[in-house]
Amino acid sequence: MEDQVQFEELENQKNPQLIVTEDMRSYFYDIAKWANFLGIVGFVISAFMLMAALTIGPTLNANPEMAKMLGQFGAMDGATFSIVFFIYGFAIFFPSLLMVRYAAKAKQGVLYGEQASLDEGIAKLKSLFKYFGVLAIIFIGLYLLTLVSAVVGGIK
Repeated sequence: MEDQVQFEELENQKNPQLIVTEDMRSYFYDIAKWANFLGIVGFVISAFMLMAALTIGPTLNANPEMAKMLGQFGAMDGATFSIVFFIYGFAIFFPSLLMVRYAAKAKQGVLYGEQASLDEGIAKLKSLFKYFGVLAIIFIGLYLLTLVSAVVGGIK
């Protein structure tokens, strides 16, 4: 009998149950509300970026005088401007989509006590952080490439 109790205690130590307190549920719900807000703002910004890509780029090609009004952006031709803004628009769209999906699933999981929904929401949050991690690696690589090319260009 003692061996059975010790075995159960050992099993519980190997697979401890995660306890979600009411404070944690409240935090998840608050995070979900902010994620939803930020996701919607991201969608709006993404839409503006995509509209700018479709309108300002062709306008630059049609009216070269407009380039002076855009400052540094005016140095690009219309096609380059459109491509850059399409890339930025889609780069903002994807994390916004993940935030809105996280918010929906996390709210559903917290409000109705659905473990599967909360698990799915946390998976979306993991994907969001993975996206930002990969983006950070890309930017660090681009900065290093720029630094190396500036040093090599300065040596000549």
